[in-house]
Amino acid sequence: MPIIEIRALTVKYARRKLAALNQLSLDVQQGETVLLLGPSGSGKSTLALTLNGLLPQAVGELREGQVRVTGLDTQEHSVADLAQQVGILFQDPDAQFATLKVEDEIVFGLENLGHDPAGMDARIQQVLTDVGVLALRDRPVSALSGGEKQRVALASLLAMQPEILVFDEPTANLDSMGTQQVFALLAELKSRGKHTLVLIEHKLDELMHLIDRVVVLNPQGGILADGPPRLVFDEHGPALQELGVWMPQVAVLAHELRRRGVELSLFPITLGEAVRAFRPWVANATPAAQQPARSSQAAPALEVKQLSFAYGHLQALQDVSVKINKGDFLAIVGANGAGKTTLAKHLMGIIPPPAGSIALHGEEFTSIPAKQLARRIGYVFQNPEHQFVTETVWDEVAYGLRVMQEPEDIIARKTQELLETFGLWRYAKANPFTLSYGEKRRLSVASMLALGQDVLILDEPTFGQDERNATALLDILRGLNQQGKTVIVITHDMRLVLENANRVVAMSAGKVLFDGAPAELAGMPQLLSDARLTLPPLARLSALLATEHPHLRNVLTMTDYIALSQ
Repeated sequence: MPIIEIRALTVKYARRKLAALNQLSLDVQQGETVLLLGPSGSGKSTLALTLNGLLPQAVGELREGQVRVTGLDTQEHSVADLAQQVGILFQDPDAQFATLKVEDEIVFGLENLGHDPAGMDARIQQVLTDVGVLALRDRPVSALSGGEKQRVALASLLAMQPEILVFDEPTANLDSMGTQQVFALLAELKSRGKHTLVLIEHKLDELMHLIDRVVVLNPQGGILADGPPRLVFDEHGPALQELGVWMPQVAVLAHELRRRGVELSLFPITLGEAVRAFRPWVANATPAAQQPARSSQAAPALEVKQLSFAYGHLQALQDVSVKINKGDFLAIVGANGAGKTTLAKHLMGIIPPPAGSIALHGEEFTSIPAKQLARRIGYVFQNPEHQFVTETVWDEVAYGLRVMQEPEDIIARKTQELLETFGLWRYAKANPFTLSYGEKRRLSVASMLALGQDVLILDEPTFGQDERNATALLDILRGLNQQGKTVIVITHDMRLVLENANRVVAMSAGKVLFDGAPAELAGMPQLLSDARLTLPPLARLSALLATEHPHLRNVLTMTDYIALSQ
C-alpha cells in the first residue's frame, strides 16, 4: 500500500474562480524522495497542505476526491493525529511558530503529543544540533534571522519524528552555506531510510542525487510529468522551460546546447555528470572577450557614512560606509544575520538612522518627511505578507496611490497595468492572503512599483518565484534600471548577482567585506567563504572544467556558455 494515496483531488479557495488542484491522482511509496515542481500557482503548496489535513480543516475547500497518509483519511482524522504522521516545513516559518523561545518551540510539539518530559532534553539537543542552531536554544524566536527561523522550524518538526516529511521551499530564507547544511541533513534523513520525503524546491543542482522521482504540476493543478529525474528533465525539458518550471541549471544548459547542434553523450542533471558531458565540447570552445564591468559615474543616490546599529546587545551594523550611485544595480549579499536587511531598513527609514549617517541625493536623511521619503524610495519586504493592508489584490496595488491622493482614473489605469504586467489580473478580486507565495511576492513588488520611486530596494525579490516569473521580474528591474532608476537587491542568489548587478556589496557580521564588480568577487574564494557565499552551479561547473581548460575560469553565466557555442 502506498504511504500517500491521492485520488481525483479537486481543491478550491474562496473567492477564486478556478480550482487550485483539479482531479489530481498520485501515489507515493514508503521511503521515496519525491521532488514536486510546477509553475507559480500550480498548487504545490496546496497539495502539501492536504497531506496533514490543514486543508480542508483549516483553509480551502476539498470539492472532490480523497487523500490518505499512512492509511489515514485526512478528512476523517484531526490535524493533531495527522501531525504524528506528516510534518510540513512551510515557506514562512513565522506561520508555524507558537511560542516565544527556541527551546519552547521544540517542547511545544512534544508536549502536545504527550512525550515523556524526561526524554525531551536529549531530543531537543539532538535536533538543534542536526540543523546547526544549538547555540540558539535559549534565544527568543523574535530575535532570529529569517534563515535561523527556518532551521528552528525544521528542528521542531524533526523532534516529533513523523514518518512523512514535507519541505516547502526549506532553503528559501537560507544563505548558501545554510542551504548546503539543509541539503546535507536531507541526505542524512534519506540515508536512515525512516522517512518518506516530499520536497518543493528550486535550488536543484545540489539536490538531484537525492531525488528518486520528479512530479511536475501543470498550471491547471493537474500532473504534467511524473517519472525518474533524468527522464523528466530530458524529455519534458522544453515544455517545463515554456511553463517557467525550475530545472537543474546544467540540464537547462544541455537543452540550450542541443538547440545549437551540440551533441552530448549524456544528458546531465548533476554537476559531476555535466563535467563528463561537456568536457569534449569545451575542449574546442573559446570564450568571448570579457566585457568591462559597467560602472556608474553619476552622483550618489544614497550615501552611508560610518553607520552602526545594535539590537540590544547584538551588534547588527559596524561602521558601514557605502556609496550607492544613481543608476546602480547593486546587490547586497552575505550570510543570514550579516546585517543586509538591517542596512536596507535604515536606507528606507524604517529604522531611523543617526543624523549625518545617510544622505539621499545629497540631502540629509533625517530632514526628509516620511511621506516624501516613501515617494522617493520604494521597499519590498522579505516576507510579502508583512506589507499587505487591504482585502483584495486590486486594492493592494491601488493603496499607495490612494494614500498619495492620485486621481481615480490614474489609480485605475496604473493598477490594471501592473496587475497585467505581473500576471495577477485574474486575481484582482481575490484576498492577497489566498495567493501562492510566488503570487504574493509579485503582488508586493507591483504595489511598490505603483508609486514610481527613483530608488527601489527589494529584499529577496525572486524568492518563491517560478523561473519564468523570476526572469520577468528581473527584466522589469533591468528595464527600470536602464531608465535611470537605482535598484538595490538583497539576495542570497549569486546567479542573480552575476547575471544582473553591476556592483555587489558583501557583508559579514555587520561589516562590509567587499564592494566592487560581481565577477571580481566570484574570483575570490576566501572572501566568498568568509561571507558564507557559494557560486551558482554554472560558475562552479566552469571552475571544475578549468582544471583542464584554464581559459574557462571566467565563464560564469548561461550567457557566457552560450557564447562558447557561437
